[in-house]
Amino acid sequence: MKRLPFWAAVAALSLLFSIPMNAQQSEPLTKRQQALVTISALTAKGDLPQLHQALGQGLDNGLTVNEEKEVLAQLYAYCGFPRSLQGINTLMKVVEERKAQGKHDALGKEASLISSTEPKYERGKKNLEKLTGKPETGPKTGANAFSPVIDVFLKEHLFADIFERDVLTFQERELATIAALVSLGGVEPMLQAHIGMGMNTGLTEAQIRQVLTLEEKSIGKKEADAGRAVLTKALEIKK
Repeated sequence: MKRLPFWAAVAALSLLFSIPMNAQQSEPLTKRQQALVTISALTAKGDLPQLHQALGQGLDNGLTVNEEKEVLAQLYAYCGFPRSLQGINTLMKVVEERKAQGKHDALGKEASLISSTEPKYERGKKNLEKLTGKPETGPKTGANAFSPVIDVFLKEHLFADIFERDVLTFQERELATIAALVSLGGVEPMLQAHIGMGMNTGLTEAQIRQVLTLEEKSIGKKEADAGRAVLTKALEIKK
């Protein structure tokens, strides 16, 4: 048998070992992640009949009751208390109906107590830096400079009180946030920022495109296409 040249053997081995990594990078969203996306999009839209169905499917696809409650609670920071509370009331109905049908849904873990004594502002700042991948230095700019209180609310409440809760991972929270912002529309700068944060948590371009496909099915083509335009800009910045 004719032997391969040394350089060809090395190239073949490199290709062989690169296949699992590439395959992992292009993995589609799991059914559980897809359910999280659809629940978030429909909550932001306020489509309660479809949300009712999506919450049940989410429980069937591996989300716990507490995880669905956590998603709905987080979304108040993006689409307001009315949408969030309507979502939570809908989940209550879904859980009651499923109990009546003899289904026993996993309650899931409760959020762990925060033991850190570090000020909330600093904890929130560090969490945001992890998500953006950039240290925050220098004077405040933009809206945070114009309205310093919004900077405090974002750091202390959104990125400390909410994002620090361990019921969901940072990646799951970014999936929920991206889905909600696409559904809301008209918030392109925030959506672009969260797409970047989502990719910093390990979400791939293919997975975010899958989010937009799910949005097109559950919310509409107009919102999904607007999201695709924002994704294109976010990818250009990443280059």
